[in-house]
Amino acid sequence: MEIVNVISEGLINGGKSIAGIAMIVFPLMIFMEIARDLNILDFVSKLFRPVTKLMDISENSAFPLAVGIIFGLAYGAGVIIQSAKEGNIDKKSLIILAIFLACCHAVFEDTLIFVAIGANGWVLLTLRLIAAFFLSVIISRKININ
Repeated sequence: MEIVNVISEGLINGGKSIAGIAMIVFPLMIFMEIARDLNILDFVSKLFRPVTKLMDISENSAFPLAVGIIFGLAYGAGVIIQSAKEGNIDKKSLIILAIFLACCHAVFEDTLIFVAIGANGWVLLTLRLIAAFFLSVIISRKININ
């Protein structure tokens, strides 16, 4: 009987997690479509142009990059996947974007968690951003994907 309780609790909690992620991802996807229609994505892309240029990724990677940095991988993944399906991001940009976000995602949430246990938030945030940026730049110079 115990195994049934464990499985049911796992399924219920898993369903709640998926529902929570969907409640954030779906509005982000809708916002992305509206932002594209209103040329907001072009504005974001222009703001990130120096960063995307240094990282040698497409300008269309700017919005998924921003979403991943702010909301994290779980929430940003929907935007990244949608952009990739639409063909807006090339393979190299996807790889570099994934590398950057693996190093530096959910900067607000993660930083605040570590600040709560005594870390210096500014040092942590700065080091994560610098490490992610330089790692992405170095790898983008080394890989050759069309």
